[in-house]
Amino acid sequence: MKLKYLAILLFPLSLAACQSSDLQRAGDLAVSVLQQQNTDKIVSAYQWSLDTGAAKPLTLNFNDNGRLSIGTSCNQMGGNWQINNNQLQVGMLISTEMACEASAMQQERFAAALFQKPVSVQLDMKNTQQPSLILTAADGQQHTFQGKMTPETKYQSAGETIFLEISPETKACTGVAPQTCLQVREVKYNEQGLKTQVDQDWTLFYDQIEGFQHNPNERQIIRVKRYELKNPAADQSKYAYVHDMTVETGRIN
Repeated sequence: MKLKYLAILLFPLSLAACQSSDLQRAGDLAVSVLQQQNTDKIVSAYQWSLDTGAAKPLTLNFNDNGRLSIGTSCNQMGGNWQINNNQLQVGMLISTEMACEASAMQQERFAAALFQKPVSVQLDMKNTQQPSLILTAADGQQHTFQGKMTPETKYQSAGETIFLEISPETKACTGVAPQTCLQVREVKYNEQGLKTQVDQDWTLFYDQIEGFQHNPNERQIIRVKRYELKNPAADQSKYAYVHDMTVETGRIN
């Protein structure tokens, strides 16, 4: 039990840092244990994506609370999930109901059909930074999803949720070196989703927000997950920021 417990805690992050052959062999053994007995813990440590030819890839997020979130080029889908004996069983899917262009709707139909029956699960963990999840459908068709560590896995914490208003205008600034900074101000909401506070002044934001694309023609309010870094470099921020969702946009003429 100790080996399994340590493997769960240390992988997939620690394998990337192993240099010696002895550590590598130990890592391979731990990954093998994970693959055989803790598939559910591995799949929930990554976001999995599959290019189906639509505008955005099909994404799978296996949450620790037993919910599968499926991201498509249009609607979001979700249902309960569990893995037993390398068989993934997904409960009844619930979906938003927006009308979308043809390739997006085809992508959604593909996802719904894939999980109508249990699918076989196989993991390729040769590269723990970019693993593969191979799903074999009831009709024998195989679909290979590529994995990317969730921020919670990468930064080993749940993260703090904050809301930032992003100005359309950026400004020149100097951190470690001259750069261009976003202008931001923090926004707070109550439990009913109503704004309770907006900072009066814009402040320069010297860090990067992973997954966020600035638009000079839009004012945006975004939800951000902020993760405290365990061992930041001397010239590095103590936080990592990840774009979670866009809450509000306003076009600037």
